[in-house]
Amino acid sequence: MRFWFLRCLNTPCFTALPCKLGEAAARAARSFTSTQTANRRGIAVSGAEIREDFISEEEERALLEELEPVLKRKRYEYDHWDDAIHGYRETERSQWNEKNSRVLQRVRDVAFPPGVKQLHLVHVLDLHRKGYIKAHVDSVKFCGSTIAGICLLSSSVMRLISKKIPTDVVDLLLPRRCLYILRDEARYSYTHEILKDEESYFNGVKINRDRRISVICRNLSEDNAE
Repeated sequence: MRFWFLRCLNTPCFTALPCKLGEAAARAARSFTSTQTANRRGIAVSGAEIREDFISEEEERALLEELEPVLKRKRYEYDHWDDAIHGYRETERSQWNEKNSRVLQRVRDVAFPPGVKQLHLVHVLDLHRKGYIKAHVDSVKFCGSTIAGICLLSSSVMRLISKKIPTDVVDLLLPRRCLYILRDEARYSYTHEILKDEESYFNGVKINRDRRISVICRNLSEDNAE
């Protein structure tokens, strides 16, 4: 399975991978074969990983079939409690049908080492096509060292910004149906955000943002795991 490791501002170009985003977007992508990517100063940023086509089109449809009846009863909101998300609706689920349970178990098997205590509830975040997620670090009150999400319906650009050196910026291309993982340094030392549609460029190529649903698994924080 290929890994997408992606644009670091003002760094040299790497070999592009072919992909399903179109020829121009394929030329924009950059590939690494490890879970490290270099920021603009050439310092390694560990713990960010993207796996292209982690789920199939059929698996995406199955997830949507289970989620849509729940999401369509909710309105999009624009005043998140910590002002991090605009144009969203969300839910948490502990019960999934058998087919989708197998997909989520695959996420957990890839993202979390054996024995790591995980949150039983899966977070589902539905972002309107005009919505966006501002730069933030997820609260340690709600999750531990690893965040793993499947991207449904739309590709997008995730931006990581160093908390210590705000000029250190890494852009990640998240293709539709990929799995992204943020752990350790990428989780704690960098903010992450999903760019607005009008700002959604990767290496100068427009990545059109549509409605985007992320299905997110997390592990427990150390305090809550005891």
